[in-house]
This record gives sequence, structure tokens and C-alpha cells, in this order.
Amino acid sequence: MVSPFSPGRVLVTGLGGFTGTYLTPLLEQRGYEIVRAAEPEFDLLREDSIAALVQAMQPEYVIHLAAISFVAHQDATAVYAVNTVGTTSLLSALERIAPRLRKVVLASTSQIYGNATDDPITESTPPAPISHYACSKLAMEFMACSFFDRLPILITRPFNYVGRGQAPQFLLPKLVDHFRRKASVIELGNLDVERDFLDVRSVADAYVRLLDSPLQSQAVNIASGVGRSLTSILDDLTRITGHRPATAVNASLVRRNEIKRMVGSSERLLKTIGPLRYSDFESTLRWMLQPTTEPA
Repeated sequence: MVSPFSPGRVLVTGLGGFTGTYLTPLLEQRGYEIVRAAEPEFDLLREDSIAALVQAMQPEYVIHLAAISFVAHQDATAVYAVNTVGTTSLLSALERIAPRLRKVVLASTSQIYGNATDDPITESTPPAPISHYACSKLAMEFMACSFFDRLPILITRPFNYVGRGQAPQFLLPKLVDHFRRKASVIELGNLDVERDFLDVRSVADAYVRLLDSPLQSQAVNIASGVGRSLTSILDDLTRITGHRPATAVNASLVRRNEIKRMVGSSERLLKTIGPLRYSDFESTLRWMLQPTTEPA
């Protein structure tokens, strides 16, 4: 008899993206057979495309990463169409067409918590999203709950994570690029922010280990439990590189509804999968400062 948590066929949507790049080798190392969605044939905006994919792949596990993930994305309609409606179509197809399904890991976001007063933020902290991106993910979560009685779903709420290959529109890659180039000035928005940063390799590893966990029909934070201010990260990069660009506040980058502090509780996660890998943030910064953008 096959164990209910033995490696099997896993479908990863968004496999070619930032997180998926680091997920692929981990899944292969642990014996999973990765079934790949061919793009542009696979389209989260088309129900027929999603159904055809599920029918062809017959996955036993799913890690759903595909999304519009940039908080400041300007097209709100597209954000909801992909993140909420697209995920609904995927779950509907899985329910109808994937009878051997063992676990569906959905990537939500810590952004659903907004300016929470809890410190650290736990999975029971009331949501208070302040962007279309966060609202689209919270709507996705509520929608996914309606499938809990029919699909083995686990919702993950990763906090900010970084690594080589991340798009330069995100804050940490932007900082690292300026320090690597020894730029004289860097333009920033809100300076008085504090975040819970993780290494992308740690997050990818958590996704894989959560596939083999008994958790389902609930949400779990993927967090370090450590808050890091923008000032402290600038200090770390200065110490590592010996360089410090001048900082200039660009009014166009300042968000009026910026979340000041966001630090997550990792208690549920660590009880489930054990210690996180790549937890030394300075080592992550040093890794990101290396000239190549290829995964290590």
C-alpha cells in the first residue's frame, strides 16, 4: 500500500518564476516527479486551459505559485482575475479531474494582515489588507475554504523573501544592486519600515516539506519571526561591502498606506516541519551580492 505522503507527481504552477526556480531541484532531490505546465498554452484566465492541463497531468500534489505578486501592480482587474478567479478555476478543475490528489499548497501572502497590531503576527490575527494584491489573496483564501471538505488544501502565508534572480522592482534586490555597483545615491520611499525577511531557498524548502506534512484545511505562516528595519539592512550591506550610497527619499515611491512593521510567528510552521534552512540573513545578503544571478 502506498503511503499517503510518499513522493508522487507534483504540478507546480509558476514553476518558471522566482520561487519555482529554487523549488525544482528540491522536489527532484526528494523523489517527486515534476509535471510541467507548457506556456503559453497554460493560462489561468482560461478555464479550458486549466482543465486541459489537469486532465493531462493528473497530479497527486499541487503547489500553486502562479500569481501577479507585485503589490504596486497598476491593473486591479488583472490582479483579481489571476489571483482569485484563476485559482478558483484551478481548484474546480482539480476537484473534477484529479482523483488521486493528496495535497494542494496554495501560496497566499503575509500582506493579508495589513497593519496588524499583533506582534508577532499569528495565523489567527484578523486580516486587514490594504492593497488590491492583498485583497485578491484574501479573497482567494476565503474561496479556497469552500473547497476544504473536498480537497486537501493548505494555505501558506509567506512573509517577505529574497534571493538571487528576484525582480529588481522589489526593495531588497534594488538595495543589493546599488551596493554591488557602488552607486553613489539610492532613491527610496518609506524609510521607517520593518519586515520579516526570509531566504527564497528557505521558503522553497518549506513548500516541499509542507507537501509531506499532515496539515490541511488551515493556513500557516512562512516566517522567520525576526524583524529587520530598512536602516539595519543598509548597515549590514555597508559592513559587507565597505560602501554606503547616499539615500534620497523619492516622493513617488512613498506609499501613504505603507505597513510599518510586519513580523510573523513561525511557531506553527516550525512545529510542523522543524527548523528553517538558510536562516542567517547576512549570508543571504552576501549570496545576493555575488555577481551571478544563477541559483546556487
